Amino acid sequence: MREAVFIKKNKEKWKYYEDHRTKNPDELSEQFIELTDDLSYARTFYPDSPVTRYLNTLATRFHQKIYANHKEKSNRFVQFWAYELPFLFYQSHRTLLYAFLFFFAATVLGVISTLYDESFVRLILGDQYVNMTLENIQRGDPMAVYKSQQMTVSFLTITLNNVRVAFAAFVYGIALSVGTVYVLFQNGVMLGAFFTFLYQQGVIRAALLTVWIHGTLEISAIIIAGCAGLTIGNSILFPKTYSRLESFQRGARQGMKIAIGLVPIFITAGFLEGFVTRQPLYPAVSILIIAASAFFIGWYFVWYPIQLNRRATLRLPQS
Repeated sequence: MREAVFIKKNKEKWKYYEDHRTKNPDELSEQFIELTDDLSYARTFYPDSPVTRYLNTLATRFHQKIYANHKEKSNRFVQFWAYELPFLFYQSHRTLLYAFLFFFAATVLGVISTLYDESFVRLILGDQYVNMTLENIQRGDPMAVYKSQQMTVSFLTITLNNVRVAFAAFVYGIALSVGTVYVLFQNGVMLGAFFTFLYQQGVIRAALLTVWIHGTLEISAIIIAGCAGLTIGNSILFPKTYSRLESFQRGARQGMKIAIGLVPIFITAGFLEGFVTRQPLYPAVSILIIAASAFFIGWYFVWYPIQLNRRATLRLPQS
């Protein structure tokens, strides 16, 4: 059968399965069997075709749903964090890479601008913050800003601010991704200017060991929130085979789940900044916290979703 005929014969069925996901276990199993039959046929006759990759993705989603249906409802919370969200991140890895590249480019711009223009850091961070930091450096405590509030108040203030920034990065995606790119750009430039300024003042070592205790999770979460915003914007710009409204609804759901996944990270980052960053820690302890945070981000959002998808794909029938 020619590929075009194969697609024409089955595309309505595939679209129906994708858009009308049944909760009936028997019907779900029947649909999964049909999909895997189509996938086996496509792997045999069109191994490098986009339709084969599409069917593989669709069949993997059904496999995920069947697996989830075997769990009790009391495990729904665990399933979301252990299975559904990581698989969603696997589908969003390319968008996550774009968010990271936007942020990284902005950070480099902040570094270069601060190196070549002494007034740039004041433009970005404000005179009050720069003057306060210079005074703290003269007192011998460049990171004193993290000790300026009572710990519980600091924790709540920081967490709410982080949620506000992430929410903006997510919601602004509705402006065709432009708003999200702006939030990523703004925060990236601030980060680059901030660390370059501290480098120029000769306190970069203390800054790195202090700020990244909470900043590893905080900055990662902003980038991931940017991924959620870009997901919404891309769903409007590139609807693919869906209507623009339907594509937007799907993108909004996916972006919302990504944003929900950031809540524990922001709480943890706020706790670290409010209660731990201000403490006089040994450098080895600071490095351990930073490394553990970086490992978690890399494992949960990158490595684990890849492995999860690979295991699910290996369970599907091979041609």
